Amino acid sequence: MKTISEDKEKNLIEKMKVALLGMQRYNWEQGVAAQAMLELGDDQWVVSLARAAIMRQQNGRFSVIGNHDPLTDSASVGEAVLCAAKITRDPLFTRAANEMLHLLLTTDHRAENGALYHVNVRKEIWVDAYYMAPPFLAAAGYYEEAIRQIEGYREFLWNDGDKLFSHIWDDEKKVFKRKDYWGVGNGWAAAGITRVIKALSDEMEQEKSRLVNYVKAVIDGCLAHIREDGFFHDVVDNPNTFVETNLGQMLSYSIYRGAEGGWLDSSYIKFAEKMRRAARSKVDRYGLVQDVCGVPDFNRPYIAPEGQAFFLLMEAAARDYELCKKNHK
Repeated sequence: MKTISEDKEKNLIEKMKVALLGMQRYNWEQGVAAQAMLELGDDQWVVSLARAAIMRQQNGRFSVIGNHDPLTDSASVGEAVLCAAKITRDPLFTRAANEMLHLLLTTDHRAENGALYHVNVRKEIWVDAYYMAPPFLAAAGYYEEAIRQIEGYREFLWNDGDKLFSHIWDDEKKVFKRKDYWGVGNGWAAAGITRVIKALSDEMEQEKSRLVNYVKAVIDGCLAHIREDGFFHDVVDNPNTFVETNLGQMLSYSIYRGAEGGWLDSSYIKFAEKMRRAARSKVDRYGLVQDVCGVPDFNRPYIAPEGQAFFLLMEAAARDYELCKKNHK
């Protein structure tokens, strides 16, 4: 028999889903929404979101809307498309996934080290890409290419002294377009590499160990700047920037998944719980997570599909961590 608390949690999750799925979404937002449904185990929504991404597939790229020029962002829904292929056995999904994979594997729109440029029309490396292409490549079995992308982005964006990623490198001008340590960008990196670690084959122990060190490093770099209230500033090392909610959700997700997977020490859980409590305090009566780095320009505290999705991803990861801990008692 379900307890009142369990019913309350279920109602919260359903309310969060409604708030997310009622929002208009660009390609990466479709991808992170689909990933949230995938990790919650909601197959019906996985198939629906994957099919919608295929409806707007152009030249291999999923979810192309208007004049947006995605490349890596388009791949973010790829794992859900692969999952939909298994659920439905409909060759539509397999063909669509293969078209997106072919583009990622063969395009020459990439830096000398092989790192894919983030958008279709400029030669730029974005930290956001960590969550977009590598997890799909790894889920499809292209492990070495997924790792090559992770290493390639890191070469341009990682600061080993500060243990944080800058946001955007302009590879044509050979300068940072945005050098700031954007909080959500570092969250994309932590969560994206976390997903790749989970997808790698068991034989790839050395590669997993290297990626684990990368995730630990960025989590530590961010936690050095956590506020007493469990939130972060938009630019994590700049207290003059606004306070936002989503980085905490992204790091909580990564910590819970790492602890569940046995590759992150349980001492990090206290931080995940602190950030999770902070995020839950921002949920309003309609299921909207307030004060995430918000749409449309991500320059203010507001609401956003990715903020909704990462609340759900955080909750799915916390649920699985608790089940894992219970089963190992």
